[in-house]
Amino acid sequence: MERMELGRAVAVAREIAEGVLAPEAEAVDAERRWPDKGMAALRTRLGGLVVPERFGGMGHGLLAVAQVGEATGRACASTSICFGMHLVGSAVIAAKAGERQGERYLEPIAAGEHLTTLALSEPMTGGEFWLPQTRMERSGPDRLRLTGAKSFVTNAGHADSYVVSTVATGPGKPPGQFSCTVVDAGAPGLAWGPEWEGFGMRGNASRGMELPGVEIPDWCLLGEEGDEIWYVFNVIAPYFLMAMAGTYLGVAAAALEEARAHLLRRRRARAGRSAAGRQVVQHRLGTMWARVERTRRLIYHAAAEAEVGGPEALPALASAKAEVADAAERTVNDALSLVGGVGYGERSPLHRMLRDARAAHVMSPVTDLLRVWTGRALLDEPLLAD
Repeated sequence: MERMELGRAVAVAREIAEGVLAPEAEAVDAERRWPDKGMAALRTRLGGLVVPERFGGMGHGLLAVAQVGEATGRACASTSICFGMHLVGSAVIAAKAGERQGERYLEPIAAGEHLTTLALSEPMTGGEFWLPQTRMERSGPDRLRLTGAKSFVTNAGHADSYVVSTVATGPGKPPGQFSCTVVDAGAPGLAWGPEWEGFGMRGNASRGMELPGVEIPDWCLLGEEGDEIWYVFNVIAPYFLMAMAGTYLGVAAAALEEARAHLLRRRRARAGRSAAGRQVVQHRLGTMWARVERTRRLIYHAAAEAEVGGPEALPALASAKAEVADAAERTVNDALSLVGGVGYGERSPLHRMLRDARAAHVMSPVTDLLRVWTGRALLDEPLLAD
């Protein structure tokens, strides 16, 4: 895959967003279908965005994930989250990859030939994706058996591999020894639940995964047994939060632009009597712009701070996703007020943006928990305290 500087990679994301994602966004939403065209374009040209250069990737980090997510989120939030979860999965595989994992997963990802994703959430643990119940045990000298279920797996049934969290069981295993593994899409016994029928984010193919004793090679274990908490806080959480923050920043920015473009069209059509000349409208649009821009600055700061391991990384990352959830929902609502009745039509992009934006609060970690984590980080309290 071509090595791109960050600015060029973001420009490619914008090009794909405008040329492929935007024309497909309405149909992806209306038909509740996984965005195959958009994902193919993104995977082919940017699939190796966060894969290390030694495996043929571009070697970018959190800021790239946020900026690419903003570009794609402007056009289609479903596609943006689907690609974002591929980037997170890629980063998790790459964090402690051995040569075999590099050859099997990272090199094809970097070549644009392999799509991966996360399978962390479970039906019994709710939003606490860092506490899996899926069991991992040895079934032979070089085999692992996974037994359990995952929920809300983005790209379900479409990815080539899945990063799965597990808890080790068996003689001599300490309680709560969590681990991460990679499971190939073709693993015997792997099964999927019903198709996703969401209020919003309708194209992300978020389905349940069944693991009824699925066996995988033991070299698919990521890092060492018991490494999952390290992965969660050093890789999964930062990349996951930036992928979501970038996507919903894109939604907020698109809603702002939709309102602005509508007001400019009305001004040209009704010179001297348009809403654009009213102070209250100008005030609201100015408030919307400031909200989106300060949220953008926080997200980019969080990415930069986390990349260098700065002292504000944790509160900034947690606040970034919480703030963008508020910003996206409020900005779409404000845009609907400025656009008026036409914005409530089924074919209005604001109709889709409103439903998509609401998911930002629901997707784990939820907004209330992120606010608590921010406070705990500032007070040096344990993040996962009861």
